[in-house]
Amino acid sequence: MSRLFKLALPKGNKPIINNKINLVEDFSLRTPHQFKLTNALMLLGLLGIICSPQVHAQVGANASNANKPSTQNTSQKKSTPIKTTQEWQVYGISQSAEILLDQWGVPHIYAKNEDDLFFAQGFNAARDRLFQLDLWRRRGLGQLSEVFGYSFFEQDRAARLFLYRGDMKQEWNAYGAQAERITKQFVAGINAYVDYVSKNNHALPAEFKILKYLPAKWQAEDVVRIRSHGLTRNLNAEVNRAKFACNGQLALDEIRQNLSPKWKTTLPAGLDPCLPEGILRQFSLATQNVVFDKQNMRISQIETPTTATNEAPNTNITKLYETNPDQMEGSNNWVLAPSKTSTGRAIMANDPHRAYSAPSLRYITHLSAPGLDVIGAGEPALPGISIGHNGNIAFGLTIMGIDQEDLYVYELNPANPMQYRYRGKWENMKPLSESFKVKDRPDQTAELLFTRHGPIIFQDHQKNRAYAVRTAWLQAGMAPYFGSIDYMRATNFVQFKKAMLHWGAPTENQVYADVKGNIGWVPGGMTPIHKNWDGLLPVPGDGRYEWEGFLSGDKLPISYQPKSGWFASANEMNLPKGYPYQQHKLGFEWPHPARYQRIATVLSQAKKFSIEDSMRLQNDVMSLPAKRITEILKRIQINNQINNKINNQARHQTDDDNTKATEKALKLLLQWDHQETADSAAAALFQFWLSQTLAPAYKELMLGAQANLVPSMPDMSGMLNYLERTNQDEQANKIRDQLLLNSLTQAYKTLEQTLGKDQHAWQWGQLQKTVFAHPFSKILDSASKTQFDVGPLPRGGSANTVNQSSYRLSDFIQLNGPSFRVVVDVGQWDNSRAINAPGQSGDPSSPHYRDLADKWAKGEYFPLLYSRQAVEVNTRQRFVLQPIK
Repeated sequence: MSRLFKLALPKGNKPIINNKINLVEDFSLRTPHQFKLTNALMLLGLLGIICSPQVHAQVGANASNANKPSTQNTSQKKSTPIKTTQEWQVYGISQSAEILLDQWGVPHIYAKNEDDLFFAQGFNAARDRLFQLDLWRRRGLGQLSEVFGYSFFEQDRAARLFLYRGDMKQEWNAYGAQAERITKQFVAGINAYVDYVSKNNHALPAEFKILKYLPAKWQAEDVVRIRSHGLTRNLNAEVNRAKFACNGQLALDEIRQNLSPKWKTTLPAGLDPCLPEGILRQFSLATQNVVFDKQNMRISQIETPTTATNEAPNTNITKLYETNPDQMEGSNNWVLAPSKTSTGRAIMANDPHRAYSAPSLRYITHLSAPGLDVIGAGEPALPGISIGHNGNIAFGLTIMGIDQEDLYVYELNPANPMQYRYRGKWENMKPLSESFKVKDRPDQTAELLFTRHGPIIFQDHQKNRAYAVRTAWLQAGMAPYFGSIDYMRATNFVQFKKAMLHWGAPTENQVYADVKGNIGWVPGGMTPIHKNWDGLLPVPGDGRYEWEGFLSGDKLPISYQPKSGWFASANEMNLPKGYPYQQHKLGFEWPHPARYQRIATVLSQAKKFSIEDSMRLQNDVMSLPAKRITEILKRIQINNQINNKINNQARHQTDDDNTKATEKALKLLLQWDHQETADSAAAALFQFWLSQTLAPAYKELMLGAQANLVPSMPDMSGMLNYLERTNQDEQANKIRDQLLLNSLTQAYKTLEQTLGKDQHAWQWGQLQKTVFAHPFSKILDSASKTQFDVGPLPRGGSANTVNQSSYRLSDFIQLNGPSFRVVVDVGQWDNSRAINAPGQSGDPSSPHYRDLADKWAKGEYFPLLYSRQAVEVNTRQRFVLQPIK
C-alpha cells in the first residue's frame, strides 16, 4: 500500500527529495496520549490528512513484553510486531541507506559508506527531532525573533555575542581531517528532511503549525559556530564571590562555595569588586534555553541572582535560580576491569546529568558503515555520538571542574567611551554591526562590541567601566561535544588518549574500557594558564592579568589499569595526591563528593559485579549527608535540649506542641535507613528540613545580614563540617544543637500542614516530582500541556545521591538529573542496557515521545542492541533512503 505525492518545487530549485515517497504511518503503536493529541490537532486544522492506503507489514510470532526489562538477552526473543516500511528517494546519497527503528525508538542506521551514513543520521535526527533542532539552531545563531517576534530580540543579540567568529579552516582542522566533510553530509541530511516537510504539510511537526513558521535550512558551520549551549565555568561564581569582596569579607564566600584543593583566594590588585547590578544579564540570555510565555509569546524575563533587584523581585528568578547555576550539572561514570565483574568482561556505566526537558536533551543512535560501527547517545544537533561504544572500546563522560571563563573589568576613556585602557594606552573596542530579521517588523540592526579578550556584556557609564567575558569556548576547536567525532573512532587506549589531548569543551572525565579488559580514565578540556592569579574573581582588563596560553593535554592527570580494578568519577575533586594544582590551577570549585563516596564504597566491596549491579548503583538513593546529619542528632543530648527548652520558657500549649513535634521528628529520622526512596516519609522530612529550614538557618547564623548573598543552597561540605564539629566552647555547641533542633521542629510542623498529621502517609515523591516540560509548555492551556509535557512523576533521590536530582527549592520540581543512563557489557554488546527519558522522539504524537518515562522513573532499562541480527528481530519500523540517479 503506497501512496505517491508530488512535491511542487519552485522552478530552478534542485529538489533534494524526489516526488516518489512511500508513506507509512503506524497507528497501531499509538498510545491514548498520542491519539488525543492527533485528534485535537486535526480538529484545530493543524494536521493534514495522514492516510496510508497501503502498509508494508511483517508479522512474527511470540510477542515479547517490552514493558518489563529482563536480565536475559531480550534481543533473542521472538516477537509479534507489526513492522512498517517507509521510503524516500533523495539527492545527497550515493547508495541506499536503511534506518531500522527498534521497539524502544532507537534508530539503527546502516549505510554502505560514511558519507551516506552521516547524511542518513542528519535526515533521521530531523525526522525525529526537527523542532528541537530548529530551536537549537535559532537560539544559538540569534535568529529567534525572525519567527517569534521582537520580544526575543535581546536574546538574539546576546547569543551573537558568543558565536565563534574565528578562522573556519583552523576550526575544522581542530576536530580531525574528516570533520568538515562529515558535518556537511549531516546537515545535508537535515536539509533534505526540511525540504520534505516544507512541501508536505502533513509531515510538518505540530510545533511549527502551532507557532506558524517553517524550519530553516542549515549550513555546516552552524553546527560548530554555536557555543552558547555548552556547560559554562565559572563566571557566575566570580560575580557571586565579588559580592563578598565588595563588603570586605571575601573569606565568608566559603559558606557559598568551599575551595578545594586547599586554597585561599585574594583580591586581584586594581580590582573594584563592587560590580553593577545586571552585569550578567546578557551572558544569562545568551546561555539560557528558549522560554515562552503567554504574553504574545514573550520570552520570560529571567535573571540571575546577580541581576535581580530588591525593588522589583521577579518570581521567575526565584524559581530558576534557587539552585547555584554553576552546580546545576553533574554526572556519574565508572569502569570495572574483568577481575571485578561476574562476566569476566569489562563494564562501563555512565549517567550524565542535564536539565530535564521534552524531548530529551540526548538522542540514542546506532551508526554502521564499513569502517565504523558506533552506538550510544549524543546531542541530536551533532553528528556522531559522545557516549557509548564502537565494538572495540566503550566510553562515558562526566564534567570535570576546570575553569574556562574570566570576567574582565575595563577603565573607559572619559573622552571616548569606545576606548579602554590597556597597558598604559587607550585601545579601541571592535564594533560589529549585526542585522536581525524580526517577525512583523522591519529588520533591526545592533552594534556588538568586543575587546581583545572577548564580547562586552555590560557598560557602566557612571563609573566609566566596561565588562567583557573571556572564555575558552570561543577558541577554535571548542564546539561543545563535537570533538567526539574523533575519539569515537579509537580502537585502543593510545588512540583514545591521543584524541582526548585536543578535547576542548565541555571539560570532562572520560572513562574507557575495551574488549581486551583494559580500563582507564582520561580527563580533557582546554585549560587557560592563569600564571599570576587563580581565576576565582574578576580581574582588571588593563594587561596585568593575561592567559599565557593553554595547558597541554598531557599535563592533566590520567589513570590506566588502576590496581583497584575500577575507576569512577562523579564531578568530585579528583586531582590525585601530589598533582601540582598550585601551579596548574585547573579549578577550585567542585560539588560535594557524596555521590563519588557512595560509588566508591559500593565498588570497593570484595565481590564480582554484574551488569544488573551497575544498573542498581545508578539508581541508588542512599544519602550520605543524611547519614552524617542523623549521626549528629544521635550525639546531641536530646533530653537535655528538650528539657532546657521547656524549663527556659513558660509552659504553653505551643511549647508542648513544639516538644512533641521535635520528638516525632527525631524518632522518624533516627529509625531511618537513609534511603531516599520516593515512598519514604523520613526522606520527605529530611529533604524538607535540609533545604527549607536548616540551610537557611545555617546561612543566617554564619552570614547574618549577608545571607541573601547566597541565594542557593550553601556549600554542603562546609555546612556538614560545621555541624559535626565538637567545640571546646560549650556555648558554641549549644548554638549548633539549637540550630538543628529548632529548624527540625519547624520543618516537621510545616510538613504536618503540607502533607497531613499522619507522618506514616508522608512520601518524598509527594513533594519531589519530575516534569519533562516542552519548550512552549507555558503558552498552552492545562489540557494541551498534558499532550506536550510528560509528568509529573514522583521521584526519590536528591542532589547528593548517586541517582541524582537537583530540585527547585520553591516547589521541589526536579531541575536536572540522569535522563539518559547506559551500562555497557564490553564485548557482549547486545547485553548492554540503556534508558532515555521521556522517550526517543521529539514528536508528541509519536509512540516514542513518552514511552520510556515510566520505565526510567522505576529504574528500568531496555537492551541497547548492536548486532544486526538482534536489531532485525526487534525492528518495528524501517526507513529506506534511496538515491536519485
